[in-house]
Amino acid sequence: MCGIAGVMDLAGRRTVPEGVVERMARALLHRGPDEEGFFRRPGVSLASRRLSIVGLADGQQPMSNEDQSAFTVFNGELFDHVEKRAELVARGHRLHTHCDTEIIPHMWEDHQEGMFERLRGQFAIALYEVNRHRLTLGRDRFGIAPLYWTRQGDWLLFASEIKGLLASGMVTAKADLHGLDQIFTFAAMPGPATCFEGVQLLSPGHYLQITPGENGTAPVIADHAYWEMDFPDRGDENIETDPRKLVDEFEQLLLNAVDKRLRADVPVGAYLSGGLDSSMIVAMACKLKGTAINTYTIRVDDPALDELSAANNTAKHIGTKPPIVQEFRASDALATYPELIQAAECPVIDTSCAALMQLARRVHANGQKVVLTGEGADEWLAGYPWYKIAKILGILDLVPGMRLSNTVRRAFLRFSKVPQYPAAFRHHLEECVGGPNAWIDSYGVLGLAKLRFYAEPMREVLAHARPWAGLGINLERASRWHPLNRGLWVGARVTLAGHLLQAKGDRVAMHSSVEVRYPFLDEAVFDFTAKLHPRWKLRGFRDKHLLRLVAERWLPPAIARRHKVIFRAPLDSFHIEPEPKYIGELMSDESLRRTGYFDVAAVRHWRKAFRQMRPGSLPRLSVEMGLAAVVATQLWHHTFIDGSLADLPTSVVASK
Repeated sequence: MCGIAGVMDLAGRRTVPEGVVERMARALLHRGPDEEGFFRRPGVSLASRRLSIVGLADGQQPMSNEDQSAFTVFNGELFDHVEKRAELVARGHRLHTHCDTEIIPHMWEDHQEGMFERLRGQFAIALYEVNRHRLTLGRDRFGIAPLYWTRQGDWLLFASEIKGLLASGMVTAKADLHGLDQIFTFAAMPGPATCFEGVQLLSPGHYLQITPGENGTAPVIADHAYWEMDFPDRGDENIETDPRKLVDEFEQLLLNAVDKRLRADVPVGAYLSGGLDSSMIVAMACKLKGTAINTYTIRVDDPALDELSAANNTAKHIGTKPPIVQEFRASDALATYPELIQAAECPVIDTSCAALMQLARRVHANGQKVVLTGEGADEWLAGYPWYKIAKILGILDLVPGMRLSNTVRRAFLRFSKVPQYPAAFRHHLEECVGGPNAWIDSYGVLGLAKLRFYAEPMREVLAHARPWAGLGINLERASRWHPLNRGLWVGARVTLAGHLLQAKGDRVAMHSSVEVRYPFLDEAVFDFTAKLHPRWKLRGFRDKHLLRLVAERWLPPAIARRHKVIFRAPLDSFHIEPEPKYIGELMSDESLRRTGYFDVAAVRHWRKAFRQMRPGSLPRLSVEMGLAAVVATQLWHHTFIDGSLADLPTSVVASK
């Protein structure tokens, strides 16, 4: 992985101001501590910070094709670059390095924009065509590698992280209320809006082409989709009745995906939670690479959340050495959170992200740069519990012309004494994503916080914003999918791309110069699972049914049959006594009035009232999540907008 950045003059070919891309690259040092590289031409400058993993001795960026008509800087990994290199050489191209980056300008020479649909891996790419004076930015299908961009007058800037844009001196940090509303809608930042005004996240599966204006013409900035997530029409899914055939095919696809992601010129480790997904990846990696592979796990000091025993059982069954353990306590979440917000560049509600930040630091301290992990299995194979809830509620809707499930939902909320949106609100959300969707209930628990905590400026956003419509689902296609697959689309677009691969993936890992690789996000794995009939994903109430059948060949029964455990850290970390000084300062009446996002009296009331609510109940969970989101938003504002809200721990201030 690397960090990339650049600036382009949209009005012609003026020289990029001195020091701009150098400052941007310096802000991304953690993404690429091994070396830096720059490309400068009239009207454009590109920069790269490199974390050397493939082609250690000859992978310096930028790279070009033979006639230097195309130059590229690249963040990510192309897992089939060896095969692609052989194809290019067979077509007459001359390649001089062992690095995957070099195939990009050569493939562009052959295929132009068609290159993106031929790439396999995780990537963010910037490619400059010298003769056409055109810049193209592209991002992988699932959103593993981040890429942000902004237009500031006659300049376009891009970077792997927003802090690279801010370091340019050409971008002022201002809050985007619609971006903050995404956090309170999804507990994620799916984009393209961000929390920073004028800064956009390039959507997964998209590329952006920038052609500056010259001789009086206007610049053109065009966003294109080269790939869209799709599923078969309902009734056209793969109905295969022979389990062995499907298990054999899925097993081989997973083995191939793991094998490709073990390709590196440095040792590759793996995260091991003891759950089904990570255990499968580790078992296959050990089969392919040998049992000496390092594994890493987190031990949370809450017995209900601790997975160390399961991780040890998996390691023992596979025959590999015990996992390297990172301890994590509620106090660690509080101590780490300011640094987490700095890394993620948005409010983060999921306290376990702080634990994964510490785990990545442990990987780095152990001298490793690359780990495998199991994200993607839940997304492709319906691993989340709300799919089961939606299935139960869906039975109520079998009565023609009636939506009894909505009546039950509203009755439950009234009984639980929590605020509700108007009855038509759910219908509006369903229209935005092509029909009923399991994630509406899941995200709705946090969405109740808007009704409790928003101050007037945010309430105005609430009245007009349409975050669900902004996800960009193909409504014509979605209306023809099975409802389960509509849920898979939303989960992949929002929770996977906007949270698991960012605040819980790339951002916390690359903060410690660690690259995360995802075998379940292999393109062939997705294509296979997308075509499966839903019963191979959710059989009755058994989630990830086909994966569990594969796992029976590899793992002990206790792991293969283990129910889904969502890795998390205690949500009440923010409310432990005695309260950390900086939390009290961020949540003070004065700080809340200064940011203006939240109702001061409501925050003050619920900070006390939630303690009298029954632990584990929906009312308490919705308040706890809302308060965590308020704290995280206040901390984000302090970190990037106005540093006068609180006195952060000295260690955090020193790291900024």
